[in-house]
Amino acid sequence: MDLPQLLLVGLVLLLGVVGVLVPGVPGTWLVWAGVLSWALHEQTAPGWALLAGSTVLLLVVQVVKGRLPPRRLRGVGVTRRMGAGALVGFVVVPLVGAVPGFVGGIYLCERRRLGTHGEAVASVRAVMRAVGTSVLVELMACLTVVAAWGVTVLLS
Repeated sequence: MDLPQLLLVGLVLLLGVVGVLVPGVPGTWLVWAGVLSWALHEQTAPGWALLAGSTVLLLVVQVVKGRLPPRRLRGVGVTRRMGAGALVGFVVVPLVGAVPGFVGGIYLCERRRLGTHGEAVASVRAVMRAVGTSVLVELMACLTVVAAWGVTVLLS
């Protein structure tokens, strides 16, 4: 693979890592697609090994990521209705409005359910910690795959 192609794959991997942090962007899948594209072009043992390891890691992370927030959120009393704020925020202010809409929706639901500002804020913090943990797990997995790709490229 020549330098422009490597830079393109690196750009896809970088977009994937950034995509983990942006709601609605399939960051993990972009990272995996970048490694897949590189491995299919290289067709070497290290390339296939990296693709296999990346596939396993990213699939495991998808399972873990899906289980982390619900487990931590059940104890706080969060309901599915609270995500409606994210949808409203996304429509009102495309892309960046989803996060404030999500937080605002949680706050409003919790304020109504619990009655006080302090309890609602505590509930919002618990939700944000749970969601943040999920994002952090996914981000670390993607960074691990990108670092492994970089080492493999440098050694081959």
